[in-house]
Amino acid sequence: MEKYTDLIRNSYSGYWRYLKHELISVNHWDNYFYGLILISLMVWGLEIAFPWRKNQSIFRKDFWLDTFYMFFNFFLLNLIVLIALSNTVAELFNDLLSVFGLTLTDFQVLEISKFPKALGLFIFFIVSDFVQWNTHRLLHHIPLLWNFHKVHHSVKEMGFAAHLRYHWMEPVVYKSLLYIPIAIIGGFDAQDVALVHFFAIAIGHLNHANLGWDYGRLKYILNNPKMHIWHHAKDLPPTSKYGANYGITLSIWDYIFKTDYIPHSGRDIELGFHGDEHFPKDFINQELYPLKKQDD
Repeated sequence: MEKYTDLIRNSYSGYWRYLKHELISVNHWDNYFYGLILISLMVWGLEIAFPWRKNQSIFRKDFWLDTFYMFFNFFLLNLIVLIALSNTVAELFNDLLSVFGLTLTDFQVLEISKFPKALGLFIFFIVSDFVQWNTHRLLHHIPLLWNFHKVHHSVKEMGFAAHLRYHWMEPVVYKSLLYIPIAIIGGFDAQDVALVHFFAIAIGHLNHANLGWDYGRLKYILNNPKMHIWHHAKDLPPTSKYGANYGITLSIWDYIFKTDYIPHSGRDIELGFHGDEHFPKDFINQELYPLKKQDD
């Protein structure tokens, strides 16, 4: 038990040192804090220059709430719970395997760190995006998880910062389901993976932005604003009662598994979910909502 107590304590202190370093040091390209700010400002600038919904305010409904969510979920949430939790779960899993005389490397089908870097990062990206697509689908199909995911779907006007409005339990689910597949294929150091993360952040921001883009033929590969707006549609047909367009960065999974749905321009559709008029409007009560409410 002392080992896990030390692990949790070291996780907190280590991440706090990392966060301070990110805030103070601006001379490394993989700085997540300033990278997030730069990507956000660039996509917000595109929204202002090329607005799809021209009557939507630059400071749209819940702009500041979503901005708070963006920084809370991307940084403070790690400090509060995720780093310690993920490190502890990883150690528990490794200890469980050791009981049977096994390690994670015994399950590796690939060791992508030995591949050419570009190919290895591509494999890492494809595997992680597919697992996240499946996880996103589960958030819509399992009532318990849907109550957490409602926080994200409570957005009523789309903008870049809506990308990171989500309940703190969501990354716990995502990271838990992603841990084993990524461990099985091996990995890269944090600086290499930063390339994948920055790309995913940019696409995620664009998906939620007030932009009428679909990237032409690339729409069948990359998720895009015109596709993702329908993921947030309040009214969907019975054939899509659990939602559609689950893609995170890539749209190709939805086309392969027939979960795509783009009937027409979604520029002016109503967003949200049935009953969202009773959903809390503030951060604290949105976070507490799944603990108070369990429904379909």
